[in-house]
Amino acid sequence: MLAAATPVAWLETAVQRQDELLLDHANCEKKAASTALALMFAYPEDRVLSSRLARLAREELRHFEQVDKVLQQRAVAPQRMAPGRYAAELRRALRNHEPQRKLDLMLVGALIEARSCERFELLAPLLPQALGTFYADLALSERRHEGLYLQLAQTAAVEAQPGEQPEVVADQLQQRLQALAQIEAELITRPDTQFRFHSGPPP
Repeated sequence: MLAAATPVAWLETAVQRQDELLLDHANCEKKAASTALALMFAYPEDRVLSSRLARLAREELRHFEQVDKVLQQRAVAPQRMAPGRYAAELRRALRNHEPQRKLDLMLVGALIEARSCERFELLAPLLPQALGTFYADLALSERRHEGLYLQLAQTAAVEAQPGEQPEVVADQLQQRLQALAQIEAELITRPDTQFRFHSGPPP
């Protein structure tokens, strides 16, 4: 799904700045839960979406608690961090009209989860054993979340084009996913002045 791999320079920075990585990771888990809740409010008529995202939000909050426990073990104080460019710039690519906006939201959700999974997998063998094992386990969860958002995107694509042939819907869905994936890839490969879990490499 991803159009580019995480740059080696970002991984090297992450290994050197583990406390900052964990602080922003904790923020990401809270954001993931709040995004799921926001989508439930945005589309209350979609019972399947609400049910599945309610479970996802609970899981993301459990992950936040686990990351916060690691921070406490490391004696890292919680702190406010300015948001990076990643999520905001992805949201600028969303279409503004429905039902296309709903489809884009699901696809962007899938891409973010896919990127998180990839970074957890890449970081796991580079970090101290306990943290590496934790990240390897989280990668499995992120892969499931990616699949969930993709399933919701497929449903949204059908809803957006009622009566259209399934192969046409599938092709258009893939084209839109590829377009958004190109934007996502540019964000994580372009040099970034901030270090965040979803930032680009250092300048």
